[in-house]
Amino acid sequence: MADQPTPTWLARVRVMLKPVINDPQGRAIENGLRSLGFQDVQQVRAGKYLEILVNAPDSADAERQADEMCRKLLANPVIESYTFEVEPAPTVSPRT
Repeated sequence: MADQPTPTWLARVRVMLKPVINDPQGRAIENGLRSLGFQDVQQVRAGKYLEILVNAPDSADAERQADEMCRKLLANPVIESYTFEVEPAPTVSPRT
């Protein structure tokens, strides 16, 4: 019996500054949008969006890995919060 390849999962990670943290990048974007005529913009909060492909035997292990990545590197828990979703990675056809 041949070994089955380990499934690949796509983790979609969002990291945002906590609401009580000042967001100078968001403020600069907000001001830029207003200067371009978008006067209805009320507030902008900037963050990070990452897509990570990870090999794991199942979705629970892929979620565990994504959470650990966020806690150890991707988010600063003092000033940022994070969310993530894990789903089977889309299959990509090889180029011909």
